Amino acid sequence: MENILDYTQEELLTWMKENGESAFRAKQVISWIYKEIWNFEEMKNIPKSLKDKLSNNFYFGIPKVEEEYISKVDGTKKLLLAFNDGNLIETVIMKYKHGNSICVSTQVGCRMGCKFCASTLGGRIRNLTAGEIISQILVAQKITGERISNIVLMGSGEPLDNFDNVMKFLEIVNADYGLNIGQRHITLSTCGIVPKMYELADKGLSITLAISLHAFNDEKRKEIMPIANKYSIKEILDACNYYIEKTKRRITFEYSLVKDVNDGSEDAKALGKLLKGMLCHVNLIPVNEVKENSFKRSSEKTIQNFENILKNTGVEVTVRREMGSDINAACGQLRRSYIKENDIKLV
Repeated sequence: MENILDYTQEELLTWMKENGESAFRAKQVISWIYKEIWNFEEMKNIPKSLKDKLSNNFYFGIPKVEEEYISKVDGTKKLLLAFNDGNLIETVIMKYKHGNSICVSTQVGCRMGCKFCASTLGGRIRNLTAGEIISQILVAQKITGERISNIVLMGSGEPLDNFDNVMKFLEIVNADYGLNIGQRHITLSTCGIVPKMYELADKGLSITLAISLHAFNDEKRKEIMPIANKYSIKEILDACNYYIEKTKRRITFEYSLVKDVNDGSEDAKALGKLLKGMLCHVNLIPVNEVKENSFKRSSEKTIQNFENILKNTGVEVTVRREMGSDINAACGQLRRSYIKENDIKLV
C-alpha cells in the first residue's frame, strides 16, 4: 500500500484512469484530504466502490503525536511525531504577528555531522517522503485549528540530501489543490551541497535559500562542519551568486555563534569582508547548547558586538529571536532525549 499524501493531483488522476474511475474523482479525494478528512469512509461524495478500491491501495501517512510541548515563554509548540515504522521526527510551530510558521524535518536524523546540532547524533536513518513532510503541516494545522502560512525546512535532516522528495513536497505544498502556501513564504536551509544548490537554482523557484555558514574560512568551518571538507566556502559562494542571478532572490546566511570558537571581533570583520556587496542577509543564531558537545552560547555583549561590526561593514544582519527556549525547541533535542529515556534502538 502507498501513502496517498505522496501523490500529486495529477498522479492520482492517472491512478483513477488506470483503475477505471472518472478523472474528476481525483480532485474530490484530494479536496477531502486537505479539509483534514483522513478516512476514505468519511468522504461523502465518493461512491462505495471507489472507497473500497482506495482503502485497498492507499493509507494516510499521518504520524501520531507522541509528545507535545508548549512554551510558557512564547507559545511555541514542539511536536514529537511517530510514523508507522516507529521512526521519530520533530516539528516546531511558532506563532508570530504575521502568522504561524512551521519548522519541518526532511529526514529521520541527519548524516551531515555538524558538531553543534543534535539532529546528526546517531546519523541519518532514512529520508522522509514528500507526503511525510506535508503530514507535519497537516498535523500542526489540526492541532492548532489555524492555518500555517510560513514554512522553514530547517528541522532534522539536510533538505538537499533528500532532493527529489523535497522538490515534490514544494510542488504539492504550493499547489492550489494542496496547502496553497506561496513559495516566497518558504525557506530552505542547507549546509552547502554545492551541486544541488545549482540544480535548485535551475528550478527557478521563488523560495528563500538559507546557507548554514557558521565560519568565514574553510579551516574554521572544517572544525565544526564536515561538509566543509568536500565543498569550500568559495564554491558555496559561487553557487549562491548563481542562485541570486537565476532567481533574483536574496540569500540568507545562518551563523551560529559559539563562545570562543567563531564569535570574535576578527571573525565578524572577516565575515563582513567576505559578504560585503552580495545580495544577502546574515541571521545570527546564539547556539543551542547540546549535552553531547562542549559548545557554549556567546554572551549578549559578544552577540551585540558581532552584530554591530557586520552592520558597520554594510552587511544586513539580525539576531534570530529565540523561540521555545524552555522546551528544547532546537531540532533534534527532543527526539534525542526521548530515544535515550525509552531505550529505543535506532534502525
